[in-house]
Amino acid sequence: MEEKTQNASSAAPKHLTPAQKQMLKRQQELEYWKRHSKQLRSRNLITGLTIGAFVVGIFSYTILSVRQERIMDEIDGEAKTFIMKGPRTGANS
Repeated sequence: MEEKTQNASSAAPKHLTPAQKQMLKRQQELEYWKRHSKQLRSRNLITGLTIGAFVVGIFSYTILSVRQERIMDEIDGEAKTFIMKGPRTGANS
């Protein structure tokens, strides 16, 4: 008996008005979205987390690079001071 109702519901009548065709199409689209919404939500979540991790990684790398530049500038400053003073030998210490 279920087969008859499924066949009857899946087989559209031959003479449909444009409004009925549009309504049938919208019902089919709604059924599709209901069936696939969980899968799409999980894909969107994975995509969002991946993009977020990428952004955080680039931000962290940039901050780390800037800190290293400051450290290198300090080391360069110390090196310049050392060069200006000259080498420490027994005669000038």
